[in-house]
Amino acid sequence: MKKQVFAFFRMTTLIAGTALWTSLSFANEVNVYSERKEELIRPLLDQFTKDTGIHVNLITGKADALIVRMANEGKFSPADVLITTDVGRLVRAKNQGLTQAFESVLARQKVSPYYQDPEGHWYGLSLRARPLMYAIERVKPETLNDLEDLGSPQWKGKVCVRSSSNIYNQSMVAALLYQLEEKRTADLVKALVNNFARPPMGGDRDQIKAVAAGECDIAIANTYYLAGMLAGNNLKETAAAKKVKVFWPNQNNRGAHVNISGAAIAKYAKNKQHAEALLNFLLSKPAQSWYSETNFEYSVRTDIESSKLLKSFGEFKAEHIPMEKVGELNTNAVKLMDRAGWK
Repeated sequence: MKKQVFAFFRMTTLIAGTALWTSLSFANEVNVYSERKEELIRPLLDQFTKDTGIHVNLITGKADALIVRMANEGKFSPADVLITTDVGRLVRAKNQGLTQAFESVLARQKVSPYYQDPEGHWYGLSLRARPLMYAIERVKPETLNDLEDLGSPQWKGKVCVRSSSNIYNQSMVAALLYQLEEKRTADLVKALVNNFARPPMGGDRDQIKAVAAGECDIAIANTYYLAGMLAGNNLKETAAAKKVKVFWPNQNNRGAHVNISGAAIAKYAKNKQHAEALLNFLLSKPAQSWYSETNFEYSVRTDIESSKLLKSFGEFKAEHIPMEKVGELNTNAVKLMDRAGWK
């Protein structure tokens, strides 16, 4: 599949919006601070270098650490681009004055306004869905409906989810705060915590494994983790993933929770033109198709078809809320989760 995707790159990169960056095809560089692991971003960066001649220097790390580093470096920071895996970090970087606005015509034309900063400080690069995942042998899908229902007595001791320190859960609760307001969200989160099968531990793959092992019946997890388990070479993980199925909650009201990975241009970027070129490249059709086929994430563009594996999870209605509000409500979400006893 990867060979096919990169063949697609070679055939289409120069005709799929590349006018936005091909004028920059002379030897130079752009410096990227990325929360994404190198193996999940390097192939795209290498293709960008091949197409443009612009070398990409990549530094990876935790988003919070990278943001602190940028703040400490100040105007001497070498960072041109910041890439994170959650909108909360992008909003935090913007609020700390670490990013600058730029106008991406491609993003304005092809990406939903929900998935980009209204002032142009950051743009979504991929969409990450966080639905429910249930044990095929023990749960009938007709007994599931909305996320709120996980607080009902029938799911007592049957729900697995990772820690409240995880940004994906924080953003999920922040999205609830924006849509349901504080009292209703607080009640929902408290009821959910009361139904935990065990103290939160591990990552999303661990929650899926726990469902497969019978420790719980339902998990809340991002779909790309399940897809990675199904498509990976770890036979035990693949076997566990086959015991679990995706359920899309809230399809008759607000839609399932989604988040983004995204990027921003650093305030003191020394190579701003190249940074803009890179962001437009990551929004191009070939790059967006690569995200779907290789990283198993949904495209932020409406004109990109999802991979076969993602399609197997079914079509779904997603939340439509301004992503910047999710980031702005992060602190409130963390406090609410603490009060509810979400460890």
